Amino acid sequence: MASPGVEVELLVRGQSDLGEVAPEIKASERQAAVAIADLEWREMEGDDCELQYGDGPNEAQDNDFPTVERSRLQEMLLLLGLEAHQVQKLGLRDALHISSDSMRNWAPQAPKDLPWNFLRKLQALNAEARNTTMVLDVPPDTRPMEKESQMEEEVIYWDAADDISADIYSFSELPTPDTPVNPLDLLCALLLSSDSFLQQEIMLRMSLCQFALPLILPDSENHAHTFLLWAMRGVVRTWWSQPPRGMGSLREDSMVLPRAPAFAFVRMEVSSNSKSQLLNAVLSPGHRQQDCFWHRDMSLGTSPREIADGLVEISWFLPSGREDLDLFPEPVAFLNLRGDIGSHWLQFKLLTEVSSAVFILTDNISKKEYKLLSSMKGSATKYYFILSPYRGKRNSNLRFLNRLIPVLKMDHSHVLVKVSSTDGVRFVRRVRSIVGHVARSPCRRVSVEDMAHAARKLGLKVDEDCEECQRAKDRMERITRNIKDSDAYRQDELRLQGEPWRKAARVEKELCQVQWAVDPPDKHRAELSHRLLELRAQQSSQAPAGGMQEFIAGISCPSLGERQYFLRWMEWGLAWVAQPRPRQSPEAVLTLRLKQVGAGDLSERLRPEPLGVEHFLREMGQFYEAESCLVEAGKLPAGQRRFAHFPGLAFELLVQGLPLELIDGNTLSTPVRWVTGLLKELHAHLERRSRLVVVSALGVPATGKSTLLNTMFGLRFATGRGRGPRGAFMQLVTVAETFSQDLGCDHILVIDSGGLIGGTPATAGERFELEVSLATLIMGLSNVIVVSLAETRDIPPAVVHAFLRLEKMGHVPNYQFVYQNLHDMSVPGPKPRERRPLLEHPVDVSRAAAQVDKQGEGLRTLAYLAFCDPEKQHVWHIPGLWSGVPPMAAVSLGYSEAIFELKRCLLENIRNGLSNPNKNIQQLIELVSQL
Repeated sequence: MASPGVEVELLVRGQSDLGEVAPEIKASERQAAVAIADLEWREMEGDDCELQYGDGPNEAQDNDFPTVERSRLQEMLLLLGLEAHQVQKLGLRDALHISSDSMRNWAPQAPKDLPWNFLRKLQALNAEARNTTMVLDVPPDTRPMEKESQMEEEVIYWDAADDISADIYSFSELPTPDTPVNPLDLLCALLLSSDSFLQQEIMLRMSLCQFALPLILPDSENHAHTFLLWAMRGVVRTWWSQPPRGMGSLREDSMVLPRAPAFAFVRMEVSSNSKSQLLNAVLSPGHRQQDCFWHRDMSLGTSPREIADGLVEISWFLPSGREDLDLFPEPVAFLNLRGDIGSHWLQFKLLTEVSSAVFILTDNISKKEYKLLSSMKGSATKYYFILSPYRGKRNSNLRFLNRLIPVLKMDHSHVLVKVSSTDGVRFVRRVRSIVGHVARSPCRRVSVEDMAHAARKLGLKVDEDCEECQRAKDRMERITRNIKDSDAYRQDELRLQGEPWRKAARVEKELCQVQWAVDPPDKHRAELSHRLLELRAQQSSQAPAGGMQEFIAGISCPSLGERQYFLRWMEWGLAWVAQPRPRQSPEAVLTLRLKQVGAGDLSERLRPEPLGVEHFLREMGQFYEAESCLVEAGKLPAGQRRFAHFPGLAFELLVQGLPLELIDGNTLSTPVRWVTGLLKELHAHLERRSRLVVVSALGVPATGKSTLLNTMFGLRFATGRGRGPRGAFMQLVTVAETFSQDLGCDHILVIDSGGLIGGTPATAGERFELEVSLATLIMGLSNVIVVSLAETRDIPPAVVHAFLRLEKMGHVPNYQFVYQNLHDMSVPGPKPRERRPLLEHPVDVSRAAAQVDKQGEGLRTLAYLAFCDPEKQHVWHIPGLWSGVPPMAAVSLGYSEAIFELKRCLLENIRNGLSNPNKNIQQLIELVSQL
């Protein structure tokens, strides 16, 4: 009996220890490093080299390895219709445009449909996105027909004169494609064909669906496997963090940053047990198993992998703070290598360098496997074997295991046997207990960033190491290193917003009210105009501070890629320096589902605003506003303008998918000249395709408006604790040219707004008046309005008031009322589009109308007709977002399907002209000025 395995060296908790791997290898030497790793494995084969191991047809053989793999990759790309995107990569705009397919839920009919079907379902957070089942579309006249009476009979009769040789099964089978595609091959091909920003979007949405994420992307054709650090950097999750002493709290962070114990599961030669099924069972609390990792028992799971061998996936267990659900008290990472470790030696070496323990699944251990594992002598990693031995191999396995025990510092408790008669539930508990024991003991803890560092040393390519990305990161760090306190930075560096902008906005509002008065006093109007000019002159006398100048240089960079990298780095960099958020109780984890704020609770609305990219753009807008005001008043010659190009820079950001601020969240005021300048740039660049439909979302705080719009259109509106919109933001969605004539517009402008308080004007005071102005502007610009309701299903009074104002102007957009089940995620609700009275008593609307606008009974009747008539309203009851308890819950299929149906209805209404007439950009500019 060998002595128990020696524990790994003690590490300081929270610090990584990857050991000395090798001198860092330059990019030019990576291909050689991969080839050397492959050669090491071949040299280990020794006398057993004539034996064939691995996955049979999935594994390349010695001499034809490069040729076979190159052929497989190119054939897969050709099959999926992606061969053209090896040079011109797919981007976000390619994936998110609106087409005729956006209005129908169709099954892919050919392999070339699969990438687009995957992207469309992933955008909608559909849990079935990975399904690659195809159904051929056969014309009706050639499709086999069956009579219902025949279907019900147990015996089918046919005429003896018929062709007896005919295949009787053809009567009942739908034709299917000859070439099934493994979902992992589809994922690898799509990632290889996508640019860095589409890769990030794919990763983010896969994470929300609780899919395992690709960590190392294989590209055996070019011997250039890629570690996907950048692609994963945008994945942000929230979990319960409990320090050894003191109170716990919810922590929200990018998943590349936290250090946690990692456990790798790999296959050596052949294993009768499925790694992925075992991992899913280990990760799933309770009896309901989540399919984080795709496995052999799922649809097309047994289809041979053509290009995905060598893929390394990662998933995490994240605690919720509930003892009955938390399998582990801290985050734990799980890594899964697809394919045999012998054929993917480089990936296996990396996993042994970064993991606290490696679980090796195999059926038998022979001389070849012994030689392979003996090379890991001296490794600080713990090794565990999960065996399912062939009959007659018992003695051979024991002999080589006994020789490996001192080499790998194991004992016999590190060997687990799982055969067909093994109790699966008890076996999973045993694996969990091993993981928990190792995680509680002093062990290696690494972040994804640490893993990338080890990958570089082994010669793997890291996607974040490109020059554009690193230059953008350096520029971000030059800005953020000076931010010690967000409020102080705003006051010192972003000087034009805050109190100066509030004063100017207040004067502009008074001036607007005076101009619309029946008989405005000229003296008062002149005083207001003079005061506004003084305030704007004070703003214009300022020069952009150092951080602002660096930001402007970053978004002015000639390289489109570097501009995009810079904006993403800024978003994360500003999040890292944000002030810590208040701690909450464990029960607060349920707020991850979408926290419900009470009608009178203004604390969420008035919380300190975290510093973000929008503040830098708001500062640019104020420089442009001040300068434009002086030019209009003749106080500044147009030839001396310094900031006239700012709207053009902002337009480029809007086209790239960045949400731009329409209404300032602090003052709830609109910088009219800035927004007008931006829309003029939009008109100038999209003149040929300038027909617009405006879709907006309004409603009570924390009712899921931003998440709904992001799911519906694939957008990037801020979500999460403390990061929801304040004011209003807009994003542009392009309609495919082939569909724009049918839909009647070329682009859809989507507006997301901050929550409207549910209180009455008497209790809300000035805040209510500001929110009425916000609602009036947004509803006035919109063709379609999605009103998100709280549990009471009361319409916010600000919306009613805005409706009454706009009704006098003859503006009646299409309203869609959405009520989301925010709490009980397990109880099935009514059908998404079930009609029921929005308010139990029509007098409620009359009362609200009387409170906000003391006009005649006629207007109140109009409000009643718009909001309370069951035949005219569209009320959607959306299931809860999560299926289970976050953070280990996936987005529910019911939520995804309901959002798709809502989207289909919106587009159908637009196409059929049920909304307000579509606008061009010039009309939108005029509306902004009027409203």
